[in-house]
Parts: sequence; C-alpha cells; structure tokens
Amino acid sequence: MGKFVITQRKDGEFQFNLKAGNGEIILTSEGYVSKAGCKNGIESVRTNSQEDVRYERIEAKTGRWRFTLKSANGQVIGTSEAYESKAGMEAGIASVKKNGLTEVVDDQMS
Repeated sequence: MGKFVITQRKDGEFQFNLKAGNGEIILTSEGYVSKAGCKNGIESVRTNSQEDVRYERIEAKTGRWRFTLKSANGQVIGTSEAYESKAGMEAGIASVKKNGLTEVVDDQMS
C-alpha cells in the first residue's frame, strides 16, 4: 500500500505527495500555509479519490496527459505527473484510487 509524505517547500509552505507502494509519486498537493491545512488535504484525498467524477483529465498541447483530483467544491487537491499516453494517465488515476485510502502518513516535519 502507498503512503502520504508531508514535506515543507523552500517557500515555507507544506505539501504532501501520495506515493504508490513502489515509492513512485502519483499525486502532489498544492502548497498549504499550515501543516494542519496539509493534513486536511490528505483527508480530502481519502474522501474524494474513490469518485471518478473528481478527476479532471487534461491533454496538453504536447500530447502528454495529466490529471487533477478535485474536491466536491471544485478546488484542486492534487496534480499528477505528465504521462506519455492517455492509458498511462488512467493507470495513474487507478493507482490514486488504490492508494488514496491509506492511513500511512510519513510526516517529515515532525
């Protein structure tokens, strides 16, 4: 199973990455002013990751694909890496659905 990893950016904001069981980052959060906000973002992934309608699939002009996971109010929770194919992006979404319920949080700021 995957895990959430909380880190702090150079600008002082907190962020989390959702990592798959193989350690690959499958979702990166927006920046949060507080660690509490970051933890709320993780809870939002747990709440929203199982609903397919919460994923916005985006094809770039370069032909690469990415997705964002959004909350019920449309706010972006996290963004994927860029994928070479639509099928690769769909596999990334499936991985977020699989790993997004994990209770494991690696807080590197504690």
